[in-house]
Amino acid sequence: MDKPTMHMLSVQEKGGQTKRTNQYIAAVSAAIGAVVAGTILAWTSPALPQISPPKKEANSSEPQPYDPFEPYNNATNVTTILINELGQPADFLLDTTESSVVSAILAIGAAISALPVGVLAEKFGRRPTILLLSIPFMINWLITIFANGAGMLIAARFFAGLSTGGICVAAPMYIGEIAETSIRGSLGAFFQLFLTVGILFTFVVGAWTHWQTLSIISAVFPVLLVAVFWWMPETPQYLLAQNRRRDAEKALRWLRGPDADLSGELEEMQNDVDNSARQKAGIVAMVTNRAPLMALICSLGLMFFQQFSGINAVIFYTVNIFKSAGSNIDPSIATIIVGVVQTLATYASSLLIEKAGRRILLLQSCIIMGICLIILGTYFKLQESGANVAAVGWIPLVCLVLFIISFSMGFGPIPWMMMSELFASEFRGTASGLTVIINWLLVFIVTLCFPIMKEQIGIYSCFWFFSGFMVTCVFFVFFLIPETKGKTLAQIQTLLGGKQA
Repeated sequence: MDKPTMHMLSVQEKGGQTKRTNQYIAAVSAAIGAVVAGTILAWTSPALPQISPPKKEANSSEPQPYDPFEPYNNATNVTTILINELGQPADFLLDTTESSVVSAILAIGAAISALPVGVLAEKFGRRPTILLLSIPFMINWLITIFANGAGMLIAARFFAGLSTGGICVAAPMYIGEIAETSIRGSLGAFFQLFLTVGILFTFVVGAWTHWQTLSIISAVFPVLLVAVFWWMPETPQYLLAQNRRRDAEKALRWLRGPDADLSGELEEMQNDVDNSARQKAGIVAMVTNRAPLMALICSLGLMFFQQFSGINAVIFYTVNIFKSAGSNIDPSIATIIVGVVQTLATYASSLLIEKAGRRILLLQSCIIMGICLIILGTYFKLQESGANVAAVGWIPLVCLVLFIISFSMGFGPIPWMMMSELFASEFRGTASGLTVIINWLLVFIVTLCFPIMKEQIGIYSCFWFFSGFMVTCVFFVFFLIPETKGKTLAQIQTLLGGKQA
């Protein structure tokens, strides 16, 4: 154990404890940006079916085109309800191509903005960067509210992508830097937790409202982000890097409380900043030095397995899984149930992460998800083969719930949290930007390829395909991912460098 850590522990034993209330306030304030991102990510699920042509009857002899929004809504029913309530249909409708572009443009915008936002956060600070992102958030909702055709919706979703990709970089970075070591994991899980809150909010409100009404309500959250986050301090690490030690001490005092002894922690931060200043930053330095290279491999690997966990396949097949259990539940209600489970499990992760550690939660996640995917694949293969599986129709539903819980406690929140933990400060902005770019490119690839795979090889083969990645993931986590629970930045860098912490 290093001297600063021993000093901090001795201070706490003597009664000079830090107060964590303000750290939670600051983390929640930044995580409002994740709520906004969640509303944007989920918006297409209830909205697009309302502005898409009504589906043909199921008994039509013509083959039906693939509809990516089938798991979430019954477009015909929703359209009928809204026409009856509002007295008129939508002002415009989107064809299949336009709907696909509206959905896909978000990932493109997110990939474009991630690296520049990381650079902005390094140059101008984490706080102003997060506040600046509220502008494209609001532009998205304003264009959406007044949209009169596909062009405006595509433009809105592009701005939504810019802000969503940016907040995925800036918010985890901010939260990771304002948290003390003992609660860094818990606060780090807030980003994914609040993302699921935003998604659940959209599923609930969108199930019963017009898409423009949903957009008006959602536009409140970027305003709330500015109103609340405006009063939060900059991170002490950034202030120290700008040679503003007095401001850094003031910010740390607000975060830790009036009675905390800051001397040890502030000195440790200063040492980290000084060490970073002596190092060459940039991509070349990142890939030619062991510690940052290992951090990049770990971070990119976690994002890869997050997207290839099969989460999109399982969510897509939610309604079919409910039906296999003999349920005639409305698709929108099924989606809300999944959203509730996901939110509660992510909250449980925020409570467990500092007790259980990162590695054990990641390992349980890939093991349980892999088993669930194998079972789901086997069930639907038997069903397609004509076997009578009605008696065990509850098995896919159990697998669905276990899968969502396991994902939400491991590979949902932890990759975002560890992205800010693993990198030294001189690489954090650039590395976070690169990691988020890769994440969104993977989202785009999986979203694009999954319906094609499902059509060509069947849903059961898709489940088995993703289960193979989860088996590989067990070895990746076990051999490469370091345990960062309770460790300082210096200790984490020592671990990544192949030395004993």
